[in-house]
Amino acid sequence: MKFIFRLAIKNLSRYRRRTAITAGAIAIGIMAFIIVDSIFLGAKLESERNLRWYETASLRIYTPEYWNERHFLPLEYSIENPSLVLQTLENRGLKATPRTLFSADMILYKQDFIEDGTLPVTVTAINPQTDASVYKFEDTLQEGRFLRPGEMDGVVLGSWFAEDIGAEVGYWVTILTRGNGGFYEAFDMQIVGIVNCPNPNVNRTLVMMDIQAADTFLAMEGAVTNIDISLGNAKDIETVALSLQTVLDKAGHDLAVYSWKDLAKDYLALMSADRGASNIILFLVFIIAAVGVSNTMLMAMYERMREIGMMRALGMRDRSIYMLLLIEAGGIGFLGSLIGCLFGALVNLYLVETGIDFGFMFRNMDIGYRIQNVMRGSWSISTIAKAFLSGILLSMIVAVAPIRRAMKQDIPTCLHHQ
Repeated sequence: MKFIFRLAIKNLSRYRRRTAITAGAIAIGIMAFIIVDSIFLGAKLESERNLRWYETASLRIYTPEYWNERHFLPLEYSIENPSLVLQTLENRGLKATPRTLFSADMILYKQDFIEDGTLPVTVTAINPQTDASVYKFEDTLQEGRFLRPGEMDGVVLGSWFAEDIGAEVGYWVTILTRGNGGFYEAFDMQIVGIVNCPNPNVNRTLVMMDIQAADTFLAMEGAVTNIDISLGNAKDIETVALSLQTVLDKAGHDLAVYSWKDLAKDYLALMSADRGASNIILFLVFIIAAVGVSNTMLMAMYERMREIGMMRALGMRDRSIYMLLLIEAGGIGFLGSLIGCLFGALVNLYLVETGIDFGFMFRNMDIGYRIQNVMRGSWSISTIAKAFLSGILLSMIVAVAPIRRAMKQDIPTCLHHQ
């Protein structure tokens, strides 16, 4: 076996051009695998982070009735005693904040804007004192200031939304909505701040006001539509949700706890579809590499037919020759995988540290990912190891057919092969 291994290495160095060409094909496939997987993984991780930081938090508490009608933002199914729930959460060391979401029409006036107009919006009413413990909006302030507790006439807009309607800090708008009970209410609000967060969905739609002002204008009488909870970087979110649900049930609260995955099912379905598409692309890349390796090995078998016949005539067993050629194929795969992993890691280093700016595309196109401008890669040691081993196994597997075809020839035929 030691002799066969040494002979295989010598043959690889003897046929340098063929070895380089085949290893290069494998290296390109391995490098593409690592880069594409890194981009998709990085986009997935950053999107999930931006979802929790700016859109859904880690957990959210609703009434069961509200959850069933959540797409209509019904105020009549709100949490009536949020302070009791917040106290329960505080006793468990959880960071939480109340919010009220409601649909409305925003009326624009030509005194500030280009022309009069009305557009539908979703307004998020927050508690400025506790919201920063769950969400990261104060770190993304672009112009003006953030909301003050109890502020009755101030709103904060997302930067893309403000840009689309031509809004600036100091402009006035009117919010027209239905209050709790069905009455209509209109109130004038001044734009006091503009935030530019990494979540494009939020940037496109955000209209934020103080929760006390919303309570007064909508006659909520202290009720809120939801309570959001941050679990930081905890990975056992589902376990915490089940535990918290048990605690709320024992405390007599008729409420339901939902994780960010429950709130972002459309996003997760899209990510699953994208992942499947990326796997198909990677599979095609490997097929191309496999065809290249197979053709190269087939050409090598024909070129070395007389050599194979000579080894058999000198008494070398077919099994040993088979093993020799298989080790050569594995050696080519090893070189290709090593080169592909090295170059893939170098490119991935740039993707992780700098990334690729797709802001010119994401501004006017929703691709589902919660990424505003730069797509960055992510390190995955398991993917690199998988790519490395796959390159070696791929080379050995696709070499089996050409080797078996060559070994079917008898010795005289091999020796007389031209």
